[in-house]
Amino acid sequence: MAQKEWAEKDYYRDLGVSSTADADEIKKAYRKIAREDHPDKNPGDAAAEERFKKASEAYSVVGDKEKRAEYDELKRLVAAGGGFGGYGNFGAGATAPGYGGFGSTGFGGSGADFDVSDLFGAGGASNLNDVFGGMFGGRGAGGRSGGTRASRRVRQTRGADVETDITLEFREATKGVTVPIRLTNPAPCVTCHGSGAKPGTSPQRCPTCSGSGLVSENRGAFGFSRPCEDCSGTGTRVEEKCQDCGGTGRKTRSRTITVRVPAGVVDGQKVRLAGQGAAGERGAPAGDLFVTVHVTPDKVFSRSGDDLMLTVPVSYTELVLGGAVTVPTLDSKVRVRIPQSTPDGTTLRVRGRGVNKRNGASGDLLVTVKVEVPKNLDEAAMSTLRKYAEEEKRAGFDPRAGWEGNVG
Repeated sequence: MAQKEWAEKDYYRDLGVSSTADADEIKKAYRKIAREDHPDKNPGDAAAEERFKKASEAYSVVGDKEKRAEYDELKRLVAAGGGFGGYGNFGAGATAPGYGGFGSTGFGGSGADFDVSDLFGAGGASNLNDVFGGMFGGRGAGGRSGGTRASRRVRQTRGADVETDITLEFREATKGVTVPIRLTNPAPCVTCHGSGAKPGTSPQRCPTCSGSGLVSENRGAFGFSRPCEDCSGTGTRVEEKCQDCGGTGRKTRSRTITVRVPAGVVDGQKVRLAGQGAAGERGAPAGDLFVTVHVTPDKVFSRSGDDLMLTVPVSYTELVLGGAVTVPTLDSKVRVRIPQSTPDGTTLRVRGRGVNKRNGASGDLLVTVKVEVPKNLDEAAMSTLRKYAEEEKRAGFDPRAGWEGNVG
């Protein structure tokens, strides 16, 4: 969108945030509107669709650090009374909307003596050129007498980054999965293929700026550049606009993207798809798509890095006498040996049966054994246990030996 059109927009209001909101606040506001007013969730609701479109457009500008700075500066100039293109006029006694003049009458015609270096510090004219070069997308002019023109470069407005969320089962996340995602955002116009020009025509080099996207002016000792208004700083003009997209080269539509989620992704991790975000204007590069992965807990497994963890119930006799238990893994089952006299709560390690790593190796399976106490033993079993308890005492076994000395 041209900077001239930005002056008529209030992007912060469209997102429901203040102009001082930080990047995180802006992102959260956009995601909230996208979730609530997405056309897929509100079929036939024209008002919701309009709110979604406004929020998408607003985020494409104030969600981008560089474009936000330009937008804020432009709004400041407009608020000061300069309007678009009111960049100042430097001459004897002249004034410019929003700035005042630089001349023998001083700054803003106050009548006080004024030295440019007082305002811009040591460097005077060159510093002033730096200010205007940074403000309007050009570069500061050199210090040659009589002024120089800013370096010329065509600006392409990159499309906004887009964020979305998916939810995976625990085992899908650990093994990796391919999932389709439905998106509704600005995409290249299928009619003009993103050029913005009517089919059968093409954008032409702007004669005003000779394709540079900038026009330069010399004002006495100063030289500065500003975006060409005739081509909005793109360097080309569309004589016959595509009717489907109005010459922007992009149009909001729904599309399905296949996302490959790598094995081992964790809850909250983001997968980046370069160039799959919102399309840029008139063939400019698209932004990126960031997919935040949410992982639901599993009934059996949990994770510690690349290690897979589970707790297996065992009997007291299995820990005392030793033995083996069969436990699941992500792919099959495995037998785990329990050494004789293993303490309750011990974690046994099975090498290479955990989560796959990116280098092709795998983490380990960590099996914690936990005694399950029987609840319904018959009298014969209870009698046997009593005899065993007597044998324990006779053998001198005391489970709390030394315990009191370790408490407190």
